[in-house]
Amino acid sequence: MTVVQELARFTAEASFEQISEEAGRELRVRVLDALACALGALRGGPVKRVRELVDDFGGARHCSLIGGGRVPPDRAALYNGFLVRYLDFNDSYLAPGETCHPSDNLAPILAAAESAGADGETLLTALAIAYQVQCRLSDEAPVRAKGFDHTTQGAYSVAAGAAHALGLDPEATAHAIAISGTANNALRVTRTGALSNWKGLAFPNTAAAGVHAAFLAKHGITGPPEVFEGNKGFMDAIAGRFSIDWQDEDLERVRRTILKRFNAEVHSQATLEATLALREELLAETGEPVGPEEISAIRVETFDVAHDIIGGGEEGEKTTVRTKEEADHSLPYMTAVMLLDGQVLPAQYRPERIAADDVQELLHKVTVVPVEAYSRRFPDEMPCRVTLTLNDQAGGTELSREVSDYEGFHTRPMSWETVVEKLDRLAEHGSESVPGGAGAQDPALRRDIVQAVDELASIRVADLTSLLARAS
Repeated sequence: MTVVQELARFTAEASFEQISEEAGRELRVRVLDALACALGALRGGPVKRVRELVDDFGGARHCSLIGGGRVPPDRAALYNGFLVRYLDFNDSYLAPGETCHPSDNLAPILAAAESAGADGETLLTALAIAYQVQCRLSDEAPVRAKGFDHTTQGAYSVAAGAAHALGLDPEATAHAIAISGTANNALRVTRTGALSNWKGLAFPNTAAAGVHAAFLAKHGITGPPEVFEGNKGFMDAIAGRFSIDWQDEDLERVRRTILKRFNAEVHSQATLEATLALREELLAETGEPVGPEEISAIRVETFDVAHDIIGGGEEGEKTTVRTKEEADHSLPYMTAVMLLDGQVLPAQYRPERIAADDVQELLHKVTVVPVEAYSRRFPDEMPCRVTLTLNDQAGGTELSREVSDYEGFHTRPMSWETVVEKLDRLAEHGSESVPGGAGAQDPALRRDIVQAVDELASIRVADLTSLLARAS
């Protein structure tokens, strides 16, 4: 058997009974978290433009859109996937050489499952497969250092999850994965230098392509059987040699994924928690909000991955901040706005907040430094130290806070109740321009969505998607 055939057998033979009680609970938490992010993104400008495109193209009404309307499965994967991803607030998985967002797989699998009339057990199993595939490929076959984006591994996970949701046999599943993996090798320039809307659309685009590949395979189209190990295949051209025994894999990797406490790039989370603690310490002492004139310098010591991606390292300087995409990938901006506002939520990425003099002045006082000892502890920990140097009568008093994790990391898991609060907060943000009692702003609808996710293993997928369609 080729590698893709082994992966396809693992995918096709997986069952809900293989998912432990803890993994099942964590899957539902991540579904709820991803839907919270989606509801919070309904008013996003780029989201509206993609919705206009999807509406303009039209097509067979197989699948529900979050917020109303029905479209073909690949377009549902694109639009709903962009809703999940746009805020950059959904879950993450940290491997030594790769970081990904496994709940990016939810929208395409939801579309495939709804189109097939599947039940919640099938959806959860397909999602567990996608988590396992993307996370394990991130472990064993990272591509970031080679100049490729983490959506490259997502091409395999989306196709695997969608194939399971559609009930494809091992042969068709192998073709679906091979087609998607061959066709979707994305460049890391998506997340370097001046960032664009594509940062949030890269995985939804892969999601749409992966669903499309699964339907092509369902209709008898074949893909390269040696996509992994063949001449100029994934190993030869990109990843290098690696080995995963798919018959020895389980469906438990979701338990190592992490949630975000703050609406910020994942490697910033511990830094922001430390910064918030320092802000609260200053407030307790002075009783006054922190202003840029009170701070002479902010030093962030962190691990190398955080420095490279969001701190001004190999992926570009991070003090030129003009857009949401640049702001949520700039550790200087996020640290500064946390110190000023005491929170990093969608409001901190509004154009007027990004352009404000106080945050622009303060972010230029932030220095990000990689520390080798912290780098050795990552990804099992997320260590960092934040030091504030004050403009005070004592002449440069320093306040410092060191942390090794944050609420939402796998060492301090986020509770179901906290994620429900996140959904309420984001749903209200996503419906700010909607009159009270309408759409996602309706508390009764939100409670129904929460209940449906909690009971997902015992309902039909259509029962959930019909609720999401009402979040207009």
